[in-house]
Amino acid sequence: MKNTFTLIEKELRLYFISPIAYVVAMVFLAVSDFLFYNQIQYFSGLSLRMMQFQNHLPELNIHDAVFRPTLFNMSIILLLIMPLLTMRLFAEEKKEHTNELLMTSPITITQIVFGKFIAALTVYSLLLLLSLHVPLMLSVAVEISWKPLFASYLGLFLMGAVFLAMGLFASALTENQIIAAVISFGILIGLWMVGASAHTAGETTLGQVANYLSMSGHLDQFVKGLISSRSLVYFISMTALGLFLTHRVVESQRWK
Repeated sequence: MKNTFTLIEKELRLYFISPIAYVVAMVFLAVSDFLFYNQIQYFSGLSLRMMQFQNHLPELNIHDAVFRPTLFNMSIILLLIMPLLTMRLFAEEKKEHTNELLMTSPITITQIVFGKFIAALTVYSLLLLLSLHVPLMLSVAVEISWKPLFASYLGLFLMGAVFLAMGLFASALTENQIIAAVISFGILIGLWMVGASAHTAGETTLGQVANYLSMSGHLDQFVKGLISSRSLVYFISMTALGLFLTHRVVESQRWK
């Protein structure tokens, strides 16, 4: 475990001495704040109209009106920025030939893969925590249901873990960071677009398989405030698959 923590510390230091973490944080927070602002404006206008027709319209739910659409849209932004967090993790090591030193050190491939993954996941977790400033400010003015909000953020966290695991796999395939980012983006878009084929295939066997593999469908359960064991198994399994593929690629390169 000591070797893993040492690697995590090293990767976190590299994140914060380079502009990557700061650029990703700036873009993510700027876009998420803009999305929150738009939904809050919509919610405010809807609330004003409700005051005129209070006896004819149902009570508004701030989670459904503001948080659910905003957090779901934030997940689409993550498709674009998450490859930036993982593209250098193995590609840079190969380009600078430091991977040879890493592979010959007294650290297992599992520890290498896990250490790099946890470092990226730590940075991503910080981004999610920083985005909580909007709900916290809103809680001063309106009553917020924290349980569905927690479920929504849990869904984003689990989805991010899948994105990072797949990005790590893409980074292990090449020494070019740009190519790694493009491969990662392609994999993530593919996982996201499976949901579209599920709607096209309908209730057929293919449609049911595509529906289960649809990442957007599983995330939607969380942003509704529902923590489904089926969706938990999906996200954990996909994360494990990404890490397993990364392990196999790194292991195959170790003996070249």
